[in-house]
Amino acid sequence: MNESLPLRLHGYWRSTASYRVRIALAVKGISYEQLTHDLRMDAHRLPGYTALNPQGFVPALEVGDEVIPQSGAIIEWLEETYPDPPLLPADRTARAMVRSIAQIVACDIHPLNNLRVLRRLRGDLACNEAQVQAWIATWIVEGFEALETMIARHGGRFAFGDTVTMADCYILPQIYSAERFKVDLAPFPKLISVAREARADPAIAAAHPDRQPDSD
Repeated sequence: MNESLPLRLHGYWRSTASYRVRIALAVKGISYEQLTHDLRMDAHRLPGYTALNPQGFVPALEVGDEVIPQSGAIIEWLEETYPDPPLLPADRTARAMVRSIAQIVACDIHPLNNLRVLRRLRGDLACNEAQVQAWIATWIVEGFEALETMIARHGGRFAFGDTVTMADCYILPQIYSAERFKVDLAPFPKLISVAREARADPAIAAAHPDRQPDSD
């Protein structure tokens, strides 16, 4: 695989994991083709897609004859293949801290609130909407409390220092999700500030879910 191969991003406009990858692609100025799979219609479960990505999740990045699933693996591949501008600091301890911030979102917030979990809550567990909203808010708030402290220690204009890093690729979509589910963000001024800075960048703004060709 190399930089000359065309890139095809399989995603969905409202998928926060897909949004992470779009931000990374935007920051690096990489051209790619988008292919959409409507999660509401279970299009990601169709045989044509699971033949490419056996887990049937989005996003997945086609690079020539290879398909890279999982947003974290995709962003790391982009960082290694297109190193400028970097999304990880030069210092190894700083890189570990940026990855730690990203993993709070990827491992401890997002998986508890993704579509398949919410469907299980509403379906098999017969939760009402108030209970579902409380579930969502619990995990977002718990994770955001940790992120607010980490940004206070390490942040600047952005989540880690004064340039966009992988941490922002994860935080901005999770802020979008929190807003979508009407989670109170007033206790998190530093998160709000870094999101505002990121959204002011025209390239990052173009990665917003509402500006994708499949949005409705």
